[in-house]
Amino acid sequence: MVARAELGLPLFSIAFRPFFLLGSLWSAAAVGVWIVAYTTGTALPILLSPLDWHIHEMLFGFALAAIAGFILTAVANWTGRPPVRGVMLAALTGLWALGRALNLASSVVPLWLTAAVDLAFPAAIALLIVRETLSARNWRNVMMATPLLVLTIADLLMYLEVAGRPVPAGLGWRLALAAVITLISVIGARIIPVFTKNWLVARGQARLPTSRRTLDRAASVVLHAGLLGWAIFPEAWPVAILLIIGAGLSLVRLAGWRGVATTGEPLLAILYVGYLWMVVGTGLLGLSVLVPAVPVTAAIHALTAGAIGTMVLAVMTRVCRGHTGRALTADRLAVGIYGLVNLAANISI
Repeated sequence: MVARAELGLPLFSIAFRPFFLLGSLWSAAAVGVWIVAYTTGTALPILLSPLDWHIHEMLFGFALAAIAGFILTAVANWTGRPPVRGVMLAALTGLWALGRALNLASSVVPLWLTAAVDLAFPAAIALLIVRETLSARNWRNVMMATPLLVLTIADLLMYLEVAGRPVPAGLGWRLALAAVITLISVIGARIIPVFTKNWLVARGQARLPTSRRTLDRAASVVLHAGLLGWAIFPEAWPVAILLIIGAGLSLVRLAGWRGVATTGEPLLAILYVGYLWMVVGTGLLGLSVLVPAVPVTAAIHALTAGAIGTMVLAVMTRVCRGHTGRALTADRLAVGIYGLVNLAANISI
């Protein structure tokens, strides 16, 4: 009898393996499908327009898979409990994959079925986070389920819009983007200074990253309020001001983490690049509301191809090396993909 924990497959022994692998493959495949559909006018068997499908799959396919792989791997470290693996992990992976398949054929299957399967995935991840953190009395990390619940609501809003319900146009994807960027902000602020401190201490450096609680809280509150405000009121000038101030505070915060000192290790320095893309993207988002010459598409691509793309690859490479006993240093292949994702982000804006 196959053991429940192992399934005989290393792929399902720890969460980052299936989700990082399949999420990466799907991002490339989905972009390829969208480019072909966009350039040739090929009709896809989907209810969404090709552009909306592209947005949906980058957020709820690629980004959500990366988030699931990271959080389900990290929650075991946070709580000291056994990681999600085996049958449970295989079921979650299958649920994510089924959601992608149904979305690609959403015009020939009932919309309610596509929505139900797709919404079940982020909701299940959120419930697992709550279960694991509460079981371990790890109160600090219970709130990590919040972005997953917001993503579930955002996905529901996209489906309601497709179904013709009275939902503000674009609210779903804007809310999803705001949730992912908020998560990058929170996770980045948690791991970047710690990783940098450990790296500098190991090299005998006396000057370490600084943390100012008032600045940290102000940067988070203003930035997150601005992102949520933009999702709901994308053309409101007070929201634009919040975004610009939040970007400025986040930049000052980032400067205190001593990123310049990490240039000798790309595996660490790339985290700073990803966080900087977040700062640039939110600043551009605010400016796009106030200055007509600044296109909102530049801000969106800075946040997606730039912040999400770079940070996801940065975390993927670090987690994969750290959890497989390899040295925490980037090889030429890793440096190459860092360069390519940043080149793509620069071209897209």
